[in-house]
Amino acid sequence: MKQDSKQPKLVKILPYILIVAGIIGLIASFVITIEKLHLLQNPAYNPSCSINPVVSCGPIMASKQASAFGFPNPILGLIGFAFVLNVGVSMLAGGKFKRWYWLLFNFGTLFGVVFVHWLIFQSLYSIKALCIYCIAVWIVTIPTFLYTTLFNLQAGNIKVPAKYEKAILFIIRQHLNILVIWYFIITLMVLFQFWYYWKTVI
Repeated sequence: MKQDSKQPKLVKILPYILIVAGIIGLIASFVITIEKLHLLQNPAYNPSCSINPVVSCGPIMASKQASAFGFPNPILGLIGFAFVLNVGVSMLAGGKFKRWYWLLFNFGTLFGVVFVHWLIFQSLYSIKALCIYCIAVWIVTIPTFLYTTLFNLQAGNIKVPAKYEKAILFIIRQHLNILVIWYFIITLMVLFQFWYYWKTVI
């Protein structure tokens, strides 16, 4: 893809995004893992993130969706966000990666964002509860995928036909708006699904 002087230089901001996302994701995944262990040892345990009828981690941790692949989901977070943090720190230190590595990393972030959105729908419409630490994971997974993908498009690691270059350039320029709209849609989903409760505390 041809470089445009009006494009944000994502190579400069991506390391910081990955480092912040990796740290937050690791902390959230670690806390959820500890809480899950306490719950396994004592089914009557009340997780620290169970605050009210809506923000209640217990039902989520006890659900089958919390072990979608036969083991607790936070284990994926511990592994995945460790990679995210490693890539961010390596970039900041001047490290370079081959195209195949960036494509594999991008695929991993794609898996993460798809899995997170499946969990969002499960939390809202099946389990009908929210987990603060899970929300933290949602928040950082989205920009990790978005900016990794935009970086790979800008760097030419993801090849696109010339006829789509203008559209890609527009998306890259509008990266912040895309992120805000993405968050806004999820926020609306949360507000609408649990409005019966939110209106009692306003």
